[in-house]
Amino acid sequence: MANTQSPLSGTEVGTTGPVLIIGAGLLGASLGMRLSKLGVPVFLRDIYPVVSALACDMGAGSTWEENSPEPALVVVATPPDVAADQVIAALKEFPDAIVTDVASVKSVILAEVAEAGADLSRYVGCHPMAGRERSGTAFAREDLFESRPWVIVPNEKTVAGAVLAMRSLALDVGSLPLQLEAETHDQSVALVSHVPQLVSSLLAAQLARAMPESLGLAGQGLRDTTRIASSDPALWAAIIAGNAEHVAKMLRGFADDMQQVLHALEHPGAAIPSPSLVGAVTLAMRQGNLGVARIPGKHGGAPRRYQEIMVKVPDEAGTLGRLFQAVGETGINIEDLELEHSPGAAFGIARLAIEPNSAASLAEKLEIKGWEIVAS
Repeated sequence: MANTQSPLSGTEVGTTGPVLIIGAGLLGASLGMRLSKLGVPVFLRDIYPVVSALACDMGAGSTWEENSPEPALVVVATPPDVAADQVIAALKEFPDAIVTDVASVKSVILAEVAEAGADLSRYVGCHPMAGRERSGTAFAREDLFESRPWVIVPNEKTVAGAVLAMRSLALDVGSLPLQLEAETHDQSVALVSHVPQLVSSLLAAQLARAMPESLGLAGQGLRDTTRIASSDPALWAAIIAGNAEHVAKMLRGFADDMQQVLHALEHPGAAIPSPSLVGAVTLAMRQGNLGVARIPGKHGGAPRRYQEIMVKVPDEAGTLGRLFQAVGETGINIEDLELEHSPGAAFGIARLAIEPNSAASLAEKLEIKGWEIVAS
């Protein structure tokens, strides 16, 4: 695919248009917004005209018409339960185009496309590891894929040019491309995405039956572990159904570990907790420590340890923005951020993760600017 230059940055853009995006939801609209900003011609097609119209209004491209130019690349951005049908139809409708899909399951889609006898040489699956807890066009954003992994999943017949096109697409939208086989991809996302979604949702389901007094005690830990529980149930049902075998295997391992802790809790021994209870909980916590330590750091690099600075933030409009401005004026980068705020409280606590060699300097400079640093 020939390189063009972005009208905004002057940098080379590897993706050649026109690009047709089928499905103008969160991923499709976000992709269209980014490519359009780079100057790539983008067209949108969705079964709901109001959805594609909204995406067009947001700058994601133009509505696909019968007289629109033939696409060089077709991106199927529909839910996984209908993605294979859309891929098959696109390969037939546009015989000169490379066709990809961005669904979060790959093996089942590849199997259906192959079974239909479609041209596998022009098909290459993809999965940008990006999203939000809220789905839908209205939540699309052009930087959704920035610094996120973009998995490229070719099949044994995919031509090299199609793989190169996907690598260019990933780089153009700011992602980090990597290549996996379909089975490896599905096994991996079961662990890092699908099971976490189920665990978060199952935990949050307990809140539906909780006493109001209990909910009033909720802190940041509960919010962190249930954040993704507000995801779209219909979409996730389709995702997990498409990866049922691997999700079941991972969930069984989780259930086995949970059962060991549960058994120890239900059989604590005498009045004093037995070593089996303490040992089971300690083992679970230590294994969790080891797992967290293996999660890659920013941009897929090695895990990094940061020093935390806690800043008192009054519950007033614009205060958080002023804090960011104050930090920005110091020239020190915020590596991560958590905000703790209890309902009704007059202030919250911003927990800033900073490089250890810059943390003391930032705390001192913020205090000079009038911000109150909370001792850890």
